[in-house]
Amino acid sequence: MSATYPCDDDRIARARAATREFLARTATVFPGTVSRHAEEAAQLVVSELVTNARKYAPGPSHLTLTRTAEAVHVTVEDTSPYLPRPHGTDPLRPGQHGLEIVVALCRALDVRRAAAGKRVTAVLDLTQPRAA
Repeated sequence: MSATYPCDDDRIARARAATREFLARTATVFPGTVSRHAEEAAQLVVSELVTNARKYAPGPSHLTLTRTAEAVHVTVEDTSPYLPRPHGTDPLRPGQHGLEIVVALCRALDVRRAAAGKRVTAVLDLTQPRAA
C-alpha cells in the first residue's frame, strides 16, 4: 500500500501528519500494532528527509510512503543531482546530522540518481524497535 504527497511550503508539519495518517489508515490492512516508538521514528525520518530535500534541491519534491506488514518505506524524490551521504559522528559539528539520525533509526538507506534528480529511500521496521 502506497501514498504520495507533494512537499510544499508547510512541508514538514504536513509530511509528519501525512505519515501519522498513512500508518493509521494502513493499520486496517496489516495485522499487528505499530508501536508508538515506530510511529515517532517514522515521523522523524520523514522530517529529516523532507527537510534535506527542501533545503538542498531547487525544484519540487515528493514524499512517497509504502507500507508492508513489517516496515514502512519512506521515499523522497527531489530535483538535486547531488547524492547525500552521512557524515561520521561528530558531536562538535553544528548541523548536518540528519542522515546520521535516519541511518540510526532505519534498517536500510538507499540513495540513487533519478531521471530528474535523486531518490532517497529509508526502510524503517514497524514490528520491533531498533536496538540502540
